[in-house]
Amino acid sequence: MTSPANPNPQSNTLLLRRQLIELTKRPVDGFSAGLVDDNNLYEWEVMIIGPPDTLYEGGFFKARLSFPEDFPLSPPKMRFITPMWHPNIYPDGVVCISILHPPGEDQYGYEDSGERWLPVHTVESILLSVISLLSSEKPNLDSPANVDAAKEVRESFDTYKRKVRRLARRSAEEAWD
Repeated sequence: MTSPANPNPQSNTLLLRRQLIELTKRPVDGFSAGLVDDNNLYEWEVMIIGPPDTLYEGGFFKARLSFPEDFPLSPPKMRFITPMWHPNIYPDGVVCISILHPPGEDQYGYEDSGERWLPVHTVESILLSVISLLSSEKPNLDSPANVDAAKEVRESFDTYKRKVRRLARRSAEEAWD
């Protein structure tokens, strides 16, 4: 018998399979998602299309979603493979947004527990949150994942904008190679 702290892996894979089927049947504007390997429901490949009227417009940004075995009790990790320049994305591509942080109280006091991971979140809600992050005119600089990008936003927003637009252009070119 499994405990709530260690859910049945079969129910996890059923939930992930259901979400994959739903996204395949009813695609959502702005991204596509699928499995990296058909035999592994815990690793997803994602393509986010740069949101219109943003610095990322026209870009194609590849990322990976890695789900833990106790999903949906714990959040997946998301990492961009395409180079990104954003205060809330670590230099190695790991996305730092509230809904991907483990449930419970934030030890640093930046986030309300209701902003953090909840088992009701889906792949769709995660990716829409990331698109919202990229669409924001002014990124959250309170606790940056990329300190250099945050500093650039504060000190030279025009330089930041040029760098992001260049990355978006390059990502579009690479998507067609």
